[in-house]
Amino acid sequence: QVQLVESGGGLVQAGGSLRLSCAASGRTESGYAVGWFRQAPGKEREFVAAISWSGVRKVYADSVKGRFTISRDNAKNTVYLQMNSLKPEGTAVYYCTARRAMVVSTLPGEYDYWGQGTQVTVSS
Repeated sequence: QVQLVESGGGLVQAGGSLRLSCAASGRTESGYAVGWFRQAPGKEREFVAAISWSGVRKVYADSVKGRFTISRDNAKNTVYLQMNSLKPEGTAVYYCTARRAMVVSTLPGEYDYWGQGTQVTVSS
């Protein structure tokens, strides 16, 4: 089992920045890819970004390309999502998720573990 805890959410004005963190604990020694998804009220959960175990492969949703950066520090078992130039439509609960594989996926059903989520609110 892998436990995930997100932090770093909050209220920010449009154009501002936030950095989300996802700390993993438990059986992390076997390696895992990590993704970030978000869900706005009344909408389905959508893919935001993902990173492979090595950190070499990174995938982003078109809506965040050029503004968000995903990174990881395996020594700390932590993955980060740097979010710049935030837009009001980015208001959502952001979830960190991990899968027992080295490679990334953009599909929520292919992830094995989920955090509780952290709220991000972008005011206009």
